[in-house]
Amino acid sequence: MANTTHNTHISMKKTVLLLTLLTFAILPSGAQNVGSSPEYIKAITPDWKGERFPDGRPKVSDNLLERAKGLGLEDAWGVLRNKGYQNQYEGDWHIIHPDLKMTGRAVTAQYMPLRPDLEKYIREQGAREKRAPQGGTNSWPIDVLVEGDVYVADAYGKIVDGTLIGDNLGNSIYGKSHRGVVFYGSVRDEEGLSEIDGFNAWVKGSDPSYIMQMSLTSINAPIRVGRAIVLPGDVVLAGKYGVLFIPAHLIEEVVISSEFTALRDEFGHLRLREGKYKPGEIDSRWSDAIKQDFLNWINNYPGQLPMTKQELDNYLKDRNW
Repeated sequence: MANTTHNTHISMKKTVLLLTLLTFAILPSGAQNVGSSPEYIKAITPDWKGERFPDGRPKVSDNLLERAKGLGLEDAWGVLRNKGYQNQYEGDWHIIHPDLKMTGRAVTAQYMPLRPDLEKYIREQGAREKRAPQGGTNSWPIDVLVEGDVYVADAYGKIVDGTLIGDNLGNSIYGKSHRGVVFYGSVRDEEGLSEIDGFNAWVKGSDPSYIMQMSLTSINAPIRVGRAIVLPGDVVLAGKYGVLFIPAHLIEEVVISSEFTALRDEFGHLRLREGKYKPGEIDSRWSDAIKQDFLNWINNYPGQLPMTKQELDNYLKDRNW
């Protein structure tokens, strides 16, 4: 009987504890920001060990962004797939200047169909965050852009009445970032946007209508762009054949791996033209003699290597030929 009473007492204590925890779980913990906090951005990008912007986003170097322009989309995609990042590509874009490649650091924005009560809250919270009270909320992500940023937005594929920018906002974007945009949505005044020297856009369509019945719900939070997931600070690699979103902590490896592959191909093509090796020797796993020949060729490379000698040496330490 005493044992039964003891067990009942323990059970009641557990019930009280559970109810207490549930009560705390449902209590409001403060307003949800429109813009993600630096602490949140750091928490979702923990593998980045380098410098960060004040907003918490990884600050990938300008040097790596410039070198990333030389990446082949499939080579870079292959490195990401091998690392387990299989959802970083989206294709089938309408591109203003298809032959101009673009790289940059992602500033993300999420849009949803307008709901009056939520829109009211977003406006009020935006005011608390000192965001511009005039105009549409679609200007808010533009206000946070800095040099090298790419404005990436999920506008749920809306074309008619889903135009996030026209040429006025396009000029503002380019003035702040010297880049362009990637929108899973649309733009208007494509003719005017096309005349902004250096600006480019990857969108799902264009339309003369104005943005209507849409709400901005977040800035610099994870978003979905078609089949891809994008985090703030991801490196955007946008070209004629699609857009790749490269996690910041992998960009150096992706760049160097792709540069190394290009050097390997250059060497192989040269030796095949010279007739020094047979195609089967170059297309299969290299012998120790070919590896050494390649390394000697690298040490006497006729031009400027795309990476530093230190970067190459570090990469070769872990290279599986």
